[in-house]
Amino acid sequence: MQRRGALFGVPGGSGSRKMAAGDIGELLVPHMPTIRVPRSGDRVYKNECAFSYDSPNSEGGLYVCMNTFLAFGREHVERHFRKTGQSVYMHLKRHVREKVRGASGGALPKRRNSKIFLDLDTDDDLNSDDYEYEDEAKLVIFPDHYEIALPNIEELPALVTIACDAVLSSKSPYRKQDPDTWENELPVSKYANNLTQLDNGVRIPPSGWKCARCDLRENLWLNLTDGSVLCGKWFFDSSGGNGHALEHYRDTGYPLAVKLGTITPDGADVYSFQEEEAVLDPHLAKHLAHFGIDMLHMHGTENGLQDNDIKPRVSEWEVIQETGTKLKPMYGPGYTGLKNLGNSCYLSSVMQAIFSIPEFQRAYVGNLPRIFDYSPLDPTQDFNTQMTKLGHGLLSGQYSKPPVKSELIEQVMKEEHKPQQNGISPRMFKAFVSKSHPEFSSNRQQDAQEFFLHLVNLVERNRIGSENPSDVFRFLVEERIQCCQTRKVRYTERVDYLMQLPVAMEAATNKDELIAYELTRREAESNRRPLPELVRAKIPFSACLQAFSEPENVDDFWSSALQAKSAGVKTSRFASFPEYLVVQIKKFTFGLDWVPKKFDVSIDMPDLLDINHLRARGLQPGEEELPDISPPIVIPDDSKDRLMTQLIDPSDIDESSVMQLAEMGFPLEACRKAVYFTGNMGAEVAFNWIVVHMEEPDFAEPLTMPGYGGAASAGASVFGATGLDNQPPEETVAIITSMGFHRNQAIQALRATNSNLERALDWIFSHPEFEEDSDFVIEMENNANANIVSEAKPEGPRVKDGSGMYELFAFISHMGTSTMSGHYVCHIKKEGRWVIYNDHKVCASERPPKDLGYMYFYRRIPS
Repeated sequence: MQRRGALFGVPGGSGSRKMAAGDIGELLVPHMPTIRVPRSGDRVYKNECAFSYDSPNSEGGLYVCMNTFLAFGREHVERHFRKTGQSVYMHLKRHVREKVRGASGGALPKRRNSKIFLDLDTDDDLNSDDYEYEDEAKLVIFPDHYEIALPNIEELPALVTIACDAVLSSKSPYRKQDPDTWENELPVSKYANNLTQLDNGVRIPPSGWKCARCDLRENLWLNLTDGSVLCGKWFFDSSGGNGHALEHYRDTGYPLAVKLGTITPDGADVYSFQEEEAVLDPHLAKHLAHFGIDMLHMHGTENGLQDNDIKPRVSEWEVIQETGTKLKPMYGPGYTGLKNLGNSCYLSSVMQAIFSIPEFQRAYVGNLPRIFDYSPLDPTQDFNTQMTKLGHGLLSGQYSKPPVKSELIEQVMKEEHKPQQNGISPRMFKAFVSKSHPEFSSNRQQDAQEFFLHLVNLVERNRIGSENPSDVFRFLVEERIQCCQTRKVRYTERVDYLMQLPVAMEAATNKDELIAYELTRREAESNRRPLPELVRAKIPFSACLQAFSEPENVDDFWSSALQAKSAGVKTSRFASFPEYLVVQIKKFTFGLDWVPKKFDVSIDMPDLLDINHLRARGLQPGEEELPDISPPIVIPDDSKDRLMTQLIDPSDIDESSVMQLAEMGFPLEACRKAVYFTGNMGAEVAFNWIVVHMEEPDFAEPLTMPGYGGAASAGASVFGATGLDNQPPEETVAIITSMGFHRNQAIQALRATNSNLERALDWIFSHPEFEEDSDFVIEMENNANANIVSEAKPEGPRVKDGSGMYELFAFISHMGTSTMSGHYVCHIKKEGRWVIYNDHKVCASERPPKDLGYMYFYRRIPS
């Protein structure tokens, strides 16, 4: 059989001849059983490699397996072939060429390009007026790399032709993956790529808009063809209007309009009159710039007007993004940006900070060959694979390369040609880590702090062997609760991953300025005059730290000394200091009307932070502990009957509800108790239970199941489990082994938890490495030496305690009025200088706004 060079005349071949239909059929016959036609529900990946960010735009193109429909770049397709034996792949490649110039030097007139058939995002690095695209598809048969050009309807077997057509016409795999998640996803307008814009000199002012036909000042739409500003009527938010924007379309046929007041760096509300629906415009920034609107420096307001009459030098958006400063782009390893998928900047900022930490770099990128080689058959659904892929994409420098010299010369000669940095699109990563999460799986803006905790939870649940990089954030908090009446105390410890620092507004150093500004602002609003220059509250960091350490009242405190409710106070201290301290400034709160609002404050965050004085001291001489008596458990009336008739097994607790509560910052054990005692009735009911019981002294202690913990304890005393041999009761071992666990695992877990069944199950799930270490367990089981057995103590919380001296190395800032809107930007200190990561743009920072951050990342200074 001939090689591809001889068959298809590719470079390196000895000649060129067309392959007969019979030859192609003969070539495909052995592989026909492995070629499938995509069925409903199949995810077809043709835009992105499962292991890298290669795409059809990449130099080597993309290979789509014709059986699994997974896609692989040139460096990774061989791995999939070796692992699965799948031989037939569709190779997709998009070629980009400079357009042919006309006699006058300009590009030839635009016409529909029939050579584009791949549904790909246009590369932002290339000006569509100067370049044209041509897509190529062919079948490649491994291991000999035989190639069959497509389309080839006459010569290919019918099944293969149908399969190829189905792959090429398939829709986004992310839409199929979770239909409920994408029900509100907007389609890309078919008019966006080739939208005509008139050179009529129209420039849109930053404020003071009104309808050109009726002087209406709200629900206004900017036509993206001619720049007309006209009122809407019924589409989008049903706000008032006379429908003049629609009338204008009927008169002119200009299809796209954007709603003024919704323009932010993340996008805007765009409507297509011709398609009669809300749409996406991937070239919106360019289309707005035609009318003098810089989309990256805009932000919407509730009344539909822009805050652009605030002076740029004090606007939060301009200060945080360092607008007005000439920022130098950064390229190379560690300087790769993340493209915004539409309100995904919260994810991008957190991941940039995470992968600037050496422990995460080593755990994932450092283990790349092993993780990729041992990944499951569908690596798109594996957390460690996708974390490694993202880390390599950010750190390798492969997707952050500076322009070549010829392009630099062109930029100097042609100022309007401003290249965008490459960056990578985290769509596959976002789709996986947000799967089944009601908020992160949406296209809405989210809280970066909540996503950080969600990510830590995923790292905890998917740790690689005994290695868990999230341990660098883990620390113990000592909570001291004192009964005000008896003066007795109780000390408890809980695990946490970040320090939440309150904003001490009462400590503002510029109170007189704030009062004067507020009076002037109200007067300007009532008289519809431009707002005065913004004045921010200046809060000393020391005041916020003091507010964190001060005692707080415990509402509805139940005193075990009085066995009744009493007044109580609580103080929190660090029982251990983490290797990396994450500080969240609690800027967001609720007003009296329950509308979320944000404290627009400036806090002098220190570069060097010393919190050694917050070290916990434990029970002090002269202090008397509260009796260890639990308060009576109040079960909601609507779930009493259910709990009385059905005992919930530990494995039946709704873990999704538990994780939703845990991601709000509540202790994991408390979340499990809340879900259990509310009868698995959902996170909302369990949250109400938490609110009622959160100040109880045993709030964060492990749940003791009726009929499980008690039975286990009783059995333990009967069978002498508390003796030196520490042998667990056989009936308890039998319960665990009946659930599918090994006997050795059951014995080790029960020994480590004093034969408490519910805690033993938790121990098994949190110690997966002991499943493989069976020799150690057998040795423990056969050894009757009491001294050896006494060393088998429960493993304590994984903490890396040390000094409380820290150095700031990263911070995440938020712009906007709520965590549910606005924009996030990350600043990271690398190689001695600050760098700003603003979605796909990565530049050297000139004025890092450290006083306006939302989350701060500190690393411990070695003592």
